[in-house]
Amino acid sequence: MNLFSLLALAVGLSMDAFAVAVCKGLAMPKARLSQAAVVGLWFGGFQALMPLAGYLLGVGFQQMIQSVDHWVAFVLLGLIGIGMIRESRSGEEEPANASLAPRAMAVLAVATSIDALAVGVTFAFLLVPVLSAVCLIGVVTFALSMLGVWIGHRFGARYKSWAELAGGIILILLGLKILLEHLGVL
Repeated sequence: MNLFSLLALAVGLSMDAFAVAVCKGLAMPKARLSQAAVVGLWFGGFQALMPLAGYLLGVGFQQMIQSVDHWVAFVLLGLIGIGMIRESRSGEEEPANASLAPRAMAVLAVATSIDALAVGVTFAFLLVPVLSAVCLIGVVTFALSMLGVWIGHRFGARYKSWAELAGGIILILLGLKILLEHLGVL
């Protein structure tokens, strides 16, 4: 997986966190840089830790399913992408909550990074440089989450569903790219 693909993956994975950060910013009477940094650290940290945990799980299964690893990556990324697209079109709005309490942030950070755990499993099959990948995912998510807080505070929630839709499309296309490359089409 090249740097562009890893960057696209990082952006795709960070879209859930971005969308929640937009909602956080929307709920804040005054969004300060320190508040945006707290949101970014929670989301970026968990987005980096979850693929690492997934990678460690995947390494244990690597030998058993190496012949179908490209299909596993394709299916996992596709399912995550479809879920994000479905969520973007559901029309259900989560209530805005400005709390940055550890308990509230931990729940949101885990919820927005579960898909990164599944992606981490694919890293073991695709021989991705995992430390570089998780650092890139964490940094991109940190930056986009901070931006999300600012956008939410300034412009409201109108970009939330578009962010989830874009993230879902990116993940599906990345899964398709992995499959087609392995099959020799690309």
